[in-house]
Amino acid sequence: MNSKFTQIVRILLGLILIVFGANKIYTFIPLPQPSPEAGAFMASLADTGYVLTLVAIFEIIIGFLLICKIWVPFAMLLLIPLSLNILLFHLFLDIPGIGTALLVVVLNAILLYKHRVKYKPLFTT
Repeated sequence: MNSKFTQIVRILLGLILIVFGANKIYTFIPLPQPSPEAGAFMASLADTGYVLTLVAIFEIIIGFLLICKIWVPFAMLLLIPLSLNILLFHLFLDIPGIGTALLVVVLNAILLYKHRVKYKPLFTT
């Protein structure tokens, strides 16, 4: 579980989450223009006043947990619904931006697999 590969995957995923989470709060990376459907969806989330900020904070916290190697199996479980929503958003609304979404899902899956022993108690009776 502590191989160099696992460390690289964990740190890379943590950095991606921190950077893109922070970018939701303070736009410092100009993102490409989304499709009209994706733009309307993101605008509706922004209009709530809290959803995007909450998602960004969630991403940043999970990223820090991964980089600091604190509660990694727990952080991976927290990331499942978030990474699936990122993937589904890009799959249905913004196909050109699906690369990073796939990367997040694959890195999440790798770390989930590497920590699978920790999850066995959740599925035994």
